[in-house]
Amino acid sequence: MSSLLRLATAGSVDDGKSTLVGRLLYDTKSVLADQLDAVTRASVDKGLSTPDLSLLVDGLRSEREQGITIDVAYRYFATPKRSFVLADTPGHVQYTRNTVTGASTAQLAVLLVDARKGVIEQTRRHAAVLALLGVPNLVLAVNKIDLVGYDEATFTVIAEEFAEHAASLGYERGSVLAVPVSALVGDNVAEKSDKTPWYSGPTLLEHLETVPVAPDPHDSAFRFPVQYVIRPRTADHPDYRGYAGQIAAGTVRPGDEIVVLPQGIRSRVEAIDTADGPLAEAGAGTSVTLLLADDVDISRGDLIAAADRQPTVTDEITATLCWLSAKALKPGARVLVKHGTRTVQALVGELHARFDEQTLSSVDDPATLELNDIGRVTLRLAEEIGVDDYGVSPRTGAFLVIDPKDGDTLAAGLVGERFA
Repeated sequence: MSSLLRLATAGSVDDGKSTLVGRLLYDTKSVLADQLDAVTRASVDKGLSTPDLSLLVDGLRSEREQGITIDVAYRYFATPKRSFVLADTPGHVQYTRNTVTGASTAQLAVLLVDARKGVIEQTRRHAAVLALLGVPNLVLAVNKIDLVGYDEATFTVIAEEFAEHAASLGYERGSVLAVPVSALVGDNVAEKSDKTPWYSGPTLLEHLETVPVAPDPHDSAFRFPVQYVIRPRTADHPDYRGYAGQIAAGTVRPGDEIVVLPQGIRSRVEAIDTADGPLAEAGAGTSVTLLLADDVDISRGDLIAAADRQPTVTDEITATLCWLSAKALKPGARVLVKHGTRTVQALVGELHARFDEQTLSSVDDPATLELNDIGRVTLRLAEEIGVDDYGVSPRTGAFLVIDPKDGDTLAAGLVGERFA
C-alpha cells in the first residue's frame, strides 16, 4: 500500500502555482477526459495553441476571470509509489490567511518563485509562515526557467539566497530542495529536462514520491475534543451514554485511563463505537464514540485526554498569532477563542512582540498587530481550557481568534513561543 503525503503550494501572484498543479495532475493522469476537453476548448477560446493547465484548478469563476487563485483548493492524485493530498493556496497578500489554512496540515510545501524575479517579499513571508506552522520539508520550485534561457547561474543565485533564508528560519539544508522547472512545458516536473543538463537532482514528482514522511506529529498523546453527547434513551439502550467526536491526536484503546478536562475527572475507556461497529483501537483522525466506565458529567467542548500525559489546563495562554483581519489588534480587545470544540470569551493582554518576516527580527511591544502581522500575544480566558504546545501537538496547540460581534475569524493562533 502506498503512503500518503500531504503537501501545499505557496508563492506570489503569477508565479505559476495553478499551472504547476495542473501539470502534476496532467502528468500523473489524474485528469478525466471530459475535463481536459473542456480546458482545451477554453484555451482555444482564449487564443492559446496549447491547453492552459491552470484552468484545471482555478475552479471559481472569479479565479478564471482574473487569472488568480483566491480560495484554498484541495486536489487528490496518486502514482504507483504514493498518494497525495495537495492544498493549492493563493498568492495575493490579502489571502495569506488561506495559505495558513492550507499549510496547517502539510508535511511538505512547494514554494514557487519566478526565475525572472527571484526571492521576493512574499516568498520570505510565506517561508516564515511555513516555518511557524512547522511544515518539515520545503521545495523551492524555480518556475519559468525557460524564460531565462535555462540559465544555471540564475537558478544557483536564487537557490542559494533562499537556502540562506530558510536556514535562518530553522530549516536544515537537507530539508530544503531547489528544482528548476517550467510548469508550462513540463521541464523537471514529472520528467527530467534535457535543457537543464547542469541540474543533477530529482524531478519535482520524484522528490514528492520519495521524500521521507515523518510519523504523524498528531500521534503524541491521546486527545479527544468532545463534539456531541449521545443519549438515545431507547428500549434497547436505556443507559447508553457516549461521547462523539474526532480523535485529534494519539491512539485510544478500551481499558485506557483518561482524564476529562478542564474538570480533571478521571475514568477509563470501556468501549469505542463507530457506525461500522466497535473498535479495538482508534487513532488520530478517526471519528468515534467513546463509552466510559463511570457516569461522568461531560459536555460539548470538554477534552478527553490520556491520564498519564495530560495537556496544560490554564485560563491564560501566550501564543503566536497570525493576524488575518483588516481590523488592527490592540491590547484590551474582547475576542472569542475557539479551541477544538470549545469556544470561550477572552481578553487580549500584552502584545509582546511582532515578527518581521523580511529581516527575521522581532519588534518588541508593538502598539498593534495589523493585517498579515505575526506576533506573540497573551490572551486571558474567561474559562480554563486544556492546551498543548503547538510544537508537541499541533491539533490541540492551535486555535482561532474570532470577532464576537460578527463571527469573523481574526487570527490563527499557535500555543507557545514560535520565535524569539
